[in-house]
Amino acid sequence: MLVLTRTEIEGLLSADALIDAVADAGPALRASHEPAEALTQWIHRFTELLATKRGLASALHSGDPAFAGLPGYFLQRLGPALAALLDAAVADGTVRDDISAEDLLHAITQLSQPVPGRGLGHNQRIVAVFIDGLRCGATRPPPVHRVS
Repeated sequence: MLVLTRTEIEGLLSADALIDAVADAGPALRASHEPAEALTQWIHRFTELLATKRGLASALHSGDPAFAGLPGYFLQRLGPALAALLDAAVADGTVRDDISAEDLLHAITQLSQPVPGRGLGHNQRIVAVFIDGLRCGATRPPPVHRVS
């Protein structure tokens, strides 16, 4: 059973604005980046959200009845934004086509669970490895960005 302090619970309940900011970032990222990069940027924002609200990743998968509505809210609010980014990257051929937005949200949430003695950098590194795996099996490689 997940045990959170009152402060952690209040923090989880006040996460709405941060969740909205991540969800709302999707269209701007799609407009300003190549599809795979927009998806990557969005995933990193989501990872930062989970790290900012310590306990959020654990609460999402806790099975605790007090947080029963949290996964549904995440899927409802973040799912469409992620699906649009994922669909664009799949259509562009830079991301594999055998994962859904829901699967991706669950995977990233699991990978973002706090690890004792490790900070956000650890979770971001693990998620980056996962993102590399999304590109494996794509129909075309992502563009190479050269520094001049």
